[in-house]
Amino acid sequence: MIAVAITAVLSLAAQTGPRPMPYESVVRCAGLAQAASELEGGESREGRLLYDAALYWSLTAIQIAQATGREPAVAEADQTRARIRAVRELSADDAEATAELRRCRRRTPRLG
Repeated sequence: MIAVAITAVLSLAAQTGPRPMPYESVVRCAGLAQAASELEGGESREGRLLYDAALYWSLTAIQIAQATGREPAVAEADQTRARIRAVRELSADDAEATAELRRCRRRTPRLG
């Protein structure tokens, strides 16, 4: 599954079509997917799908961070902050965060 995620990330980087998502948007998707995965747990089908989405967005955020010259520690801290924010929002049933998560999931390639 990790190999599929890496392939998906690499294909995202190789896109020549529409502009890739900005770093901040990718980090937001990573944080939302990680938070949703944590809150759901990994036992259900939904939990496994959320885990896959979290993996994809996390790897994508790391790749974009590297491509834009961000230090790895900074990129990791950005994702951590995004996850903490998203846990708070999703736990509070924030409608905007839930809608953003849905948009992120629609953009997540099928990993397996």
